[in-house]
Amino acid sequence: MVTHDCDVLSRTANGPPDILRGIVDDQGNLARTDGSGPRGLVFNIMRFSLHDGPGIRTTVFLKGCPLRCPWCHNPESQSVRPELLYSPTRCIRCQDCVSACPHGALSWANAPVRDSALCLNCGTCAELCPTTARQFAGRTLSVNELMRELRKDSVFFGESGGGVSFSGGEPLSQPEFLAAALDACAAEGIHRVVDTSGMAPTDVVRRIAPKVDLFLFDLKIADEARHKEVVGVSNHLILENLRVLASLGSSVMVRIPIVPGYNDDPANIDDSVNLLARLGLYEIALLPYHEIGTDKYSRLGREYPVAGVVSPLPAHMQGIAERFRHDGFAVDIGG
Repeated sequence: MVTHDCDVLSRTANGPPDILRGIVDDQGNLARTDGSGPRGLVFNIMRFSLHDGPGIRTTVFLKGCPLRCPWCHNPESQSVRPELLYSPTRCIRCQDCVSACPHGALSWANAPVRDSALCLNCGTCAELCPTTARQFAGRTLSVNELMRELRKDSVFFGESGGGVSFSGGEPLSQPEFLAAALDACAAEGIHRVVDTSGMAPTDVVRRIAPKVDLFLFDLKIADEARHKEVVGVSNHLILENLRVLASLGSSVMVRIPIVPGYNDDPANIDDSVNLLARLGLYEIALLPYHEIGTDKYSRLGREYPVAGVVSPLPAHMQGIAERFRHDGFAVDIGG
């Protein structure tokens, strides 16, 4: 829930809302820090996670991602700005959001209607919504504020061998905040995982690597041309950063989402096997595509890019796993 006062969120003529100063620049790109120290734009803190590294973990989701994978199940993570999500099935038609909006951006026509030209994404409507029909994705936190949240779960970390995982979006898009948060975790003996697409400047990867106990590195498609066709960018930098982590001796688990019709063909699987074998990265996880994130697209007012794609059959996942195991890989399915 948003805790910022709306007066702090007023837009200036020369840049983004004040809440974002030091987080994004005037062009909407993620900035590195502000004058008082690193602050991060976080859209979720998920407790008791069992799939983002060893043990019981708390996963911190940082906003902003340079990729646009069509199957992304966290579309609210992509933008570097806070966003509102609206679920009409939860709306009880109380119209509190309309009367509460300090900028007159909401009107009523059998449902709340948002004027994007007036909306400053201040979050007041979400804060006052009694049914969470309106939710706000994105709030700024200092490292100290984040650590206060993480300490609440420290007993579970110690008992389970867990810790904190940083995901997104792309956590390397906020390198100063991420680095400071990783250092703060290390100071308190908390195990640190970074879940990354690898799409970040290599100097950032080199700087962050010594601070990370385990990288979860997402490999979408091995072939560069196919990666550019599907995801929209070349995978050259991604693969270079994977090579860098391997050369540094970082602990890396490569995670491959298996999306039928996009990357589950034998050619891509063979290319992935050969690539990872050359790098000496033999620990992988195969993540079967799921449709869990589809509702988020409609709540953001966006179309779902891969509508009609269904989860791969268990037998298909086992077949892909066996291809990797044949070449000596340790394979986990689904985590």
